[in-house]
Amino acid sequence: MIYKIPIDIFIKILDTLGALTLFLFDAVIATKNVRHLLNKIFNQVFVIGAQSIFVILLIGIFTGLVLGLQAFYAMSMFEAQGMLGSLISLTLIREMGPVLTAIMVAARAGSAMTAEIGVMRISDQIDALEVMDIHPIGYLVSPRLWAALISFPLLTAIFNIIGLIGGYLSACVLLGLNSGRYMSGIESSVMLSDVNGCMLKSLVFAVIVILICCYQGYFVHDRKDSKGPVAVGNATTSAVVTSCVLILVADYVLSSILL
Repeated sequence: MIYKIPIDIFIKILDTLGALTLFLFDAVIATKNVRHLLNKIFNQVFVIGAQSIFVILLIGIFTGLVLGLQAFYAMSMFEAQGMLGSLISLTLIREMGPVLTAIMVAARAGSAMTAEIGVMRISDQIDALEVMDIHPIGYLVSPRLWAALISFPLLTAIFNIIGLIGGYLSACVLLGLNSGRYMSGIESSVMLSDVNGCMLKSLVFAVIVILICCYQGYFVHDRKDSKGPVAVGNATTSAVVTSCVLILVADYVLSSILL
């Protein structure tokens, strides 16, 4: 009896991981006829990528401003203001850029796709696709997956650039740090491996967000805590929270591998 609850939890975790793996595998296999999905992929690039640019710009500029402000006063305690460019650039590119971008997209686009697919499920639209011999996962999930793999790295790059500009404005324009020292710190510290690691993280986060959000919406009818519209709301909340947690977990794992 003592081991009953842990074993049940362990089995449930394995069952969920297996279902997610099969769901992802099905979404990848369904893109064998990618030519027929190009229009939907481009549409999802607009929804996931283009419509998220404003929030990425907003979060990026203020992240850079705050990071520059806090780092300037912290480095001033050790007379090391010349390292400010290195600190801000590495912090943004290695960690904050891909993580905050993924979390913002999960909150904005991920919640929307969970709700959209969930409503289609409870209103029998997904069943109608099956009746018409249209693969539901290939029609609903695969375009979003490939669009995310395109959009996440681009959004992350935009976030990093805007964050560096925000750090420059904060440290150099507002606090008087020499701009040459700031730019020199960025040039001397950022390596190609840092950029490659940043892009790798963004791709992994893209898979996590799309997989979790689409899975929660697609199987909303199997939820045991609620049914109907309430289930869609609960699935949307669960999708965003789970995506954010897994993003942070994956970030730690990838950071320990890449460093």
